[in-house]
Amino acid sequence: MLGVEIQRARAEDAGEILTLQRAAYVSEAQLYGDPYIPPLVESVQQVRKAIETGLALKAVEAGRIVGAVRGALSGTTCLVGRLVVAPDRQGEGLGTALLRALHDEVPEATAFDLYTGHLSEGNLRLYRRLGYRETRRERMDDHLTLVHLRR
Repeated sequence: MLGVEIQRARAEDAGEILTLQRAAYVSEAQLYGDPYIPPLVESVQQVRKAIETGLALKAVEAGRIVGAVRGALSGTTCLVGRLVVAPDRQGEGLGTALLRALHDEVPEATAFDLYTGHLSEGNLRLYRRLGYRETRRERMDDHLTLVHLRR
């Protein structure tokens, strides 16, 4: 990942992060047959608010945001969300680097919680490799079961 720098996201990054998020989640929408998953219908104002009120990290290379992740502290648990990597950069370790950076940024957290869809095998492999363990499954509807994980 030579040339990639992980930094805190700023409110003015919201538009670029939302564009990246939409590009990254298209494959998930196709996998589940649902074009209305929350990451695809979130507004730029919602992304900006998440950046302003929580912790958001971005991976930047040559001025381009190529990845991002969010964290929000709830007591001593960090709720992890919206881990995204540009489709043309997936499989290069950016997701791993972003999650590790988030873990480092929230040393007061005693646990990190996240969830993904049951068909998202690549995500599940990544999370398990980083020490996350399944805590429960939540059936949302006929085509989606959320897998909740904790580290």
